[in-house]
Amino acid sequence: MAIDHEMFRAAVHRRRFLAGTAALGAGVAAGALPRYARADSPPMLVTSIRSLSNPYHAVWKVGADAFAKQTGLAHVTLVTEGNSEKGISDINAMIAKTNGHMVLNVDPNNTPDARPIVEACAKAGVYVVTWWNKPADLHPWNFNPHYISHIEFDGASSGAYIADELFKAMGNEGGFVAIGGIISDSASIDRRRGMLAALKKNPNISLLDWQTADWQSQKAFDIMSSWLTRFGPKIKGVWAANDDMGTGALEALRSQGLAGQVPVVGIDGIKAAVEAVKAGEFVCTVTSDPYWQGGIGLSMGLEASQGKFDPAKEPRIDREFNATTVKITRANVDTYIKTEVDSHPQIDWTNLWNRVASPISYS
Repeated sequence: MAIDHEMFRAAVHRRRFLAGTAALGAGVAAGALPRYARADSPPMLVTSIRSLSNPYHAVWKVGADAFAKQTGLAHVTLVTEGNSEKGISDINAMIAKTNGHMVLNVDPNNTPDARPIVEACAKAGVYVVTWWNKPADLHPWNFNPHYISHIEFDGASSGAYIADELFKAMGNEGGFVAIGGIISDSASIDRRRGMLAALKKNPNISLLDWQTADWQSQKAFDIMSSWLTRFGPKIKGVWAANDDMGTGALEALRSQGLAGQVPVVGIDGIKAAVEAVKAGEFVCTVTSDPYWQGGIGLSMGLEASQGKFDPAKEPRIDREFNATTVKITRANVDTYIKTEVDSHPQIDWTNLWNRVASPISYS
């Protein structure tokens, strides 16, 4: 499809200075927040994610808290626990509580959730950044200036990459099983599409079964345990749409003494998966750096609210894009653990667009 020439502009590195603001403290419970009345007071920083029991989102919160600490602003994390109605309701309650004097960094629970969230934010004057899930016809530039950006990662590419690496580890033959995320989640859809594309190129590889585990480790463990009973030694590899499910499958393999014998792949770069790569139990994983995600979306909202840039004047490539990812294999896992797992790198949160990789393609 035709794409605006703006979409191909290289990402511009911005260096902005975050002005000091009055410290409000962090980690305040939503129910204890005072109503914000003064327009000249600092905005509340608000994060909305699925669950803190998910290692990926747990690291996201760590990044958000780190950004809040650096800026001295209050930060509240809302969790949906996989309930779309709760997620939308909690955000609306926070908008009311703050009189709209907040910025929001949100990973909508499901694709349809993004529209009512964005509409509520635009109506209240809240600057918002969405991740992963939104309808294809919902665009930031249709809600200027408050819908700043929507950010994803090329799920089809990542899904195909880990499939290719899995097939190599299987000797390019045999059967494998695949575990998907929430069926309506765009990341789950794209990663599965990439896996199927890789499968088409490997006629000696067969997909024994595909089931969804809703991004959850325990569900993946149960599914994998059933597969081991059903398929036994026919299973030569395990493809998982995220690491939490991949590590759940790995636990099932461990229970049968098969860890390291049946290769596993996943996506997210969570600590357990990275350690499994080092141990030879995972072939690879791909990280989108949830620590960076947690802070950069809040930084975009804060800078826009402070008038440091006008989202409406940004090129479209900066407002709807795939961000960069990092592939983690045995070749670079030691370095990755040292620099990204054992400690968190210093991130310039004011460099808003340095990880723009490509436009999002809607097929």
